[in-house]
Amino acid sequence: MKISTKGRYALRMLIDLAVNQNDGFISLKDVAERQFISKKYLEQIVPMLNKAGILRTNRGNRGGYMLAKEPKELSVGDILRATEGNLAPVACLEYEPNTCPHKDDCSTLYIWEGLYEVVANYLDNITLQDVIDRSISTHGGDYCI
Repeated sequence: MKISTKGRYALRMLIDLAVNQNDGFISLKDVAERQFISKKYLEQIVPMLNKAGILRTNRGNRGGYMLAKEPKELSVGDILRATEGNLAPVACLEYEPNTCPHKDDCSTLYIWEGLYEVVANYLDNITLQDVIDRSISTHGGDYCI
């Protein structure tokens, strides 16, 4: 599995919003400038995060974006699923139940199921708050993904 720039930039954007959440709604322009990410690219990511219920949007003069939940309630797994889709390492595990006609005879299925479980558990147990806290303790608040 390879995480695309979409997933990495979404994570950076959301960490930025979390760190600056006391400022209220934050413009994409401000996030883009702080994170050195194209505003146009962030505009492509926002609909995915809105659809997943991760962002709140406010239009108008004081418009912008903020987290829809507390940073401790948003996992890295939630964010990556919203931007990358399913985290399954093979196609047959993308849907539940597994409808692959070879699943009962597949000698390697247990490998992919185990990998999927490990990756999902790992990413689901890291929150935005965990990333922020670790960044503060190890890098003084700077973060790079």
